[in-house]
Amino acid sequence: MPQTAALMSDTPLSLLNRIFGYAAFRGDQAAIIEQVAGGGDALVLMPTGGGKSICYQIPALLRDGCAVVVSPLIALMQDQVSALKELGIAAAFLNSSLDGATAAQVERDFARGALKLLYVAPERLLTPRFLESLDAAHVSLFAIDEAHCVSQWGHDFRPEYLGLSVLHERYPQVPRIALTATADAATRAEILHRLALDDARVFVASFDRPNIRYRVSEKTEPRRQLIDFLAGHPGEAGIVYCSTRKKVEETAAALSQAGFSALPYHGGMDNETRRRHQERFLREDGMIMVATLAFGMGIDKPDVRFVAHLDLPRSVEGYYQETGRAGRDGEPAEAWMAWGLQDVVTQRRFIDEGEAEDTHKRIGHAKLDALVGLAEAASCRRVALLSYFGEASQPCGNCDVCLNPPTLWDATEAAQKALSAVYRTGQRFGAGHVIDVLLGKTTEKIERFGHAELSVFGIGASLDDKRWRAVLRQLVVRGLLEVDHTAYGALKLTAAARPVLKGETTVMLRPLETRTSKKKSRLAPSSGAGVHDDEDPLFLSLRAWRRETANEKGVPAYVILHDATLREIAARRPATLAELGEISGLGTKKLEAYGEDVLAVVAEG
Repeated sequence: MPQTAALMSDTPLSLLNRIFGYAAFRGDQAAIIEQVAGGGDALVLMPTGGGKSICYQIPALLRDGCAVVVSPLIALMQDQVSALKELGIAAAFLNSSLDGATAAQVERDFARGALKLLYVAPERLLTPRFLESLDAAHVSLFAIDEAHCVSQWGHDFRPEYLGLSVLHERYPQVPRIALTATADAATRAEILHRLALDDARVFVASFDRPNIRYRVSEKTEPRRQLIDFLAGHPGEAGIVYCSTRKKVEETAAALSQAGFSALPYHGGMDNETRRRHQERFLREDGMIMVATLAFGMGIDKPDVRFVAHLDLPRSVEGYYQETGRAGRDGEPAEAWMAWGLQDVVTQRRFIDEGEAEDTHKRIGHAKLDALVGLAEAASCRRVALLSYFGEASQPCGNCDVCLNPPTLWDATEAAQKALSAVYRTGQRFGAGHVIDVLLGKTTEKIERFGHAELSVFGIGASLDDKRWRAVLRQLVVRGLLEVDHTAYGALKLTAAARPVLKGETTVMLRPLETRTSKKKSRLAPSSGAGVHDDEDPLFLSLRAWRRETANEKGVPAYVILHDATLREIAARRPATLAELGEISGLGTKKLEAYGEDVLAVVAEG
């Protein structure tokens, strides 16, 4: 193990080079590390696969003491610790998977300062016993992973996260870094407030995952559509999300019958079966996990090549988080979703019949509308997705809409009517009331506000309620309207609406009548996501060596070396340790442990 004193005398870049095997920091990593290593707090929003863990692992090595990492899932802790140990870093975790003797040894190691990083679940951290151990220990920093779990309006709220404000109250001198891959502006503000990160620097990286190709299909024959999609990913690892436990079981069985290596995962299964299935997914090549949303958060498997949704998620944040589990290694990956009107009806019913307060229900409806708008997008899906998080971008050329643009209809007149109705009613009302005005309905609210006297009353009778909702959703996606969640979901005009109202801009939207087709669609490769030649014999030999080595050590294969590293080795064919050391992802410890074996495989290949 590297000595603590030696680590603390290093620079961040030298640690990145020597231990992690990377030549340079990405994005804001260097600035984040400087902030936290210097004793400051930080909120970090960085996409999955963007290198969030390095943002607290390197400060942990630079600072005196042990970093305590709050992590929500056992599997994530185990993978992170295995990876750190492979790098020669003293790390451990405390969770329910440990027997009493092992847990006691970890606690002793923590108490005597023998660890640099300790991973714990929020429930354990908040126990009086663990807080007392923190009082006696020398803690270098607190890292709160998956920080969006603190948001009660978020897609993955976990009440135990609310108690983490105790860290600021009890240990105000210890720097804290909160990290998440997904949070809109409201969720960011809530994280800062609930975790008392009042003086934290906020780092927001681009939400873009250019290596992921986004595809959305209307449901016709969903199971057949899924199998057609999977045919384009032979032998690759992926996740298929379903909305119910029953559908998970049926889909996993159908895929297995069709010849795929598929396993089910949901909350109704016993813990041992779920653990075994998750372990197989993490450690075996080419496994497909069919799961409810109970699976996935924090999964650190880098070579997931696809994520498929057989049902509509609950929000854009959820969709982004779930699709982000693909392509963590930066290699080409694909996100495919099948959706239909019934998905929307079902989700709305869940929201309306839930026990949440009216405010939460309104937000739930608004988030669902935003996701449906993304599914209906007539222009680049990536632009629409990034716009939701407040990020401007250009058409990506790597989504189904860019690659196969839909046939659009000239909706300029309909858009002008809708925008005028929003404006004439004072930009104070949601879609339902605006549509009632357009359709000329006589309701109590219309009578109360005198909206039957407006010039826009009844001007939209040529379209029905469903079609107007589709138009409004697409206008939101296009950025002509915005939804004010703090004002009961009121629709408001943006600056981009003005040229439309003045007749200076044409608005083209998706057809109102969705046409179904059973014809299989194949997308051509693009510069953003290509197809690897994984038939390279040397690459396959390296994977076989890695699989055998991982099995011997009892760790997932990617903990040994990532696919991207193996591909670079296969392409460059290094002949010496010095040449091998130039490969990205091979730090000093891994070079010492595996260098000669890798060179032997290369020599034989």
